[in-house]
Amino acid sequence: MNGYANNSDNDTIIQSSSDLIRLRKLIEQLNQIVGRQRSASTDPTNKAITALRDNNEITRLLVYAQRTIEELERRLQVQAAERRQLKALQDVGAAVNSSLELEQVLNGVMDVIIKLTNAERAMLLLKNEMSNRLDVHVARNMDRETIEKSDSFKISRSIVRRVQRSGEPVVTMNAQEDERFASQQSIINFKLRSILCVPLKIKENTIGVIYADNRIAAGIFAEPDRDLLAAFANQAAVAIENARLFAEIRKNLAEITEMKELMDNVFASIASGVITIDESDRIALYNQAAERILGVDANSVLHNAYQKVLLTLGLPVGAMVREVKTNGGTQNTELDIYVAERLAATTLNMTFSPLRDNQGVAMVLDDISEKKRMESVRRYLPPKLVDQVRDLDAAQRPQRRVMTVMFADVRGFSTMSEFLDPEVLIQIINKYFTVAVGAITRYQGLTDKFMGDAVMALFNTPLNPQEDHVLRAIQTALMIRRDTADFYDSLSTSAQQLHFGIGIHSGEAVVGNVGSHLRKDYSAIGDAVNLAKRLQEVAKPDQIIISEHIYQQLSDRVEVTALPAVQVKGRQTLEQIYLLTAMKYPDEFIQK
Repeated sequence: MNGYANNSDNDTIIQSSSDLIRLRKLIEQLNQIVGRQRSASTDPTNKAITALRDNNEITRLLVYAQRTIEELERRLQVQAAERRQLKALQDVGAAVNSSLELEQVLNGVMDVIIKLTNAERAMLLLKNEMSNRLDVHVARNMDRETIEKSDSFKISRSIVRRVQRSGEPVVTMNAQEDERFASQQSIINFKLRSILCVPLKIKENTIGVIYADNRIAAGIFAEPDRDLLAAFANQAAVAIENARLFAEIRKNLAEITEMKELMDNVFASIASGVITIDESDRIALYNQAAERILGVDANSVLHNAYQKVLLTLGLPVGAMVREVKTNGGTQNTELDIYVAERLAATTLNMTFSPLRDNQGVAMVLDDISEKKRMESVRRYLPPKLVDQVRDLDAAQRPQRRVMTVMFADVRGFSTMSEFLDPEVLIQIINKYFTVAVGAITRYQGLTDKFMGDAVMALFNTPLNPQEDHVLRAIQTALMIRRDTADFYDSLSTSAQQLHFGIGIHSGEAVVGNVGSHLRKDYSAIGDAVNLAKRLQEVAKPDQIIISEHIYQQLSDRVEVTALPAVQVKGRQTLEQIYLLTAMKYPDEFIQK
């Protein structure tokens, strides 16, 4: 546009200067003629002849001067019009390039086209990268109103395709008579006359065309209009391409932002802690689950060196991180850590994996503390009862409590073990323990531990609170004796028939997790436990020995035989004991 404007201005200025020089010469000639007439007025002889000759010359010069002035005025008008167009082109070009919104740019371009060309209608078509066709994106009429889409396609597609292919602008003052286009069907059908079409080009790539026409009048457009619109089209193409690139970048950015938000939401919602170490050995990601599991917020971890972070978090896994960084592959470990304000240790299952192209390491942490505790409880508590425990940590915390303790020992097992292979021996004892644990589970007792050929059961611990714990222990013992007798029928030989000796006592004991930080078991200790163990030692095969305290609580429900008082190990006084034979009401209901 600037080159076009400068050339036009220079030509007009040169031509105008030449015209001014000629006018000055005419004025000088007129002055000379006037001077001669004044001289001739003093000579009456030549006065008439001189006046006639000078009048003819003056007439000739005035006609020539008038024509020169008219031509100068025309050129000045043309120059003024061009200046107005170029000024408008400059102003609207700046306006078009002031926005990166594609819709605003397209609408601005169309308004400029109408203003510059005074066309009846104008359209902007852009190339569809998928179909390589030109699609109408926006169309305006002379009032700058949007043309309906049904009308927007009533244009000369042949001219549009020609401009698209050649990249050269086209102007015709009367398409009906123009030899280039008169035979085109669209020209005939739509009765098109004045047509102006210029390409929108980025370097040598035509991205679309600007099309303007008039279906009524001929001679609306001329070559200056073509050149002016072509100059504007160069600016418009850049503005449109910038807007399209901006829209594409914004779309990609929105997709990236959406993906990041999605990933953030995913990482925030998953239960596993996720920590990533980037290629510069710094913490790049630390999700909310990691904050919750490790008790350390992300602000004190992110972007710090991972060695320092692992030390802060109390995670002795630096060697595994280095192994994965160096050699790749996946590493897994389980460890206990102590988190501030938590009474019990937190057990973590940790998996270490390399990030793509070995650009870092991902650590996934799962808090399996509750799972581990539940698994440990399931070893000695009936599954249905485990699911009823609301606060496992509180239930496993050491506390003093009244409970009933039962010991059941397999009689004759030690003698049998001298003659059987270990594999057979273990199979036999496991079958007897299965009978015992089945009865304990039936009455919701807690299988505390197996001690050689004996099993210990607890009733009314914090894990299995029971108001009728004494009655449950009695019925458990009777069921063990009954089911053991039934079990004999499945044995291959009578030599494998063993018998339980059982002791039961109720009293106060301390119950909770017992052991070290390396291993803990849930158990009970105290006088009640010791006495139950001593009663079991007194019992003979198939005997159930109960304490005085047990008998006093169930005297109206059990059938017993009083045995001579005995002195058990660890006690100075004699203990009255009873041999339990049966329940007075064997079908007595126990709430499960």
